[in-house]
Amino acid sequence: QLHLVESGGGLVQSGGSLRLSCGASGFTSGFTLENYAIGWFRQAPGKEREGVSCISRPGGVTKYTDSVKGRFYVSKDNAKNTAYLQMDSLTAEDTAVYYCAAEEDSFWTCSTNSSLYDYWGQGTQVTVSS
Repeated sequence: QLHLVESGGGLVQSGGSLRLSCGASGFTSGFTLENYAIGWFRQAPGKEREGVSCISRPGGVTKYTDSVKGRFYVSKDNAKNTAYLQMDSLTAEDTAVYYCAAEEDSFWTCSTNSSLYDYWGQGTQVTVSS
């Protein structure tokens, strides 16, 4: 069973930056993070979960929701079995619990549709003070 753990959340002032990490373990024998596309999602209090970004299995395709384009950057280091979400120019509207998720059915692309993801981390809180 694939296990995902997010880290790197915290409290930051508006305009600041944070880098979230998503560490993966528990792979089936012979599998690594390269066998999974990664999605980043967030859920603010009283709001529905939102797809923020995703990266394809080989890492060549990335996607972002419009509100974070040009500010957030997703990457993955398959050798370290870790994915990252670099978040710059943070605003109060970015305050949420952030989750990473993994799915193994897509290859050349990825999706921010949460229903496609089979494995989820426990989430990390990001709070941006204005």
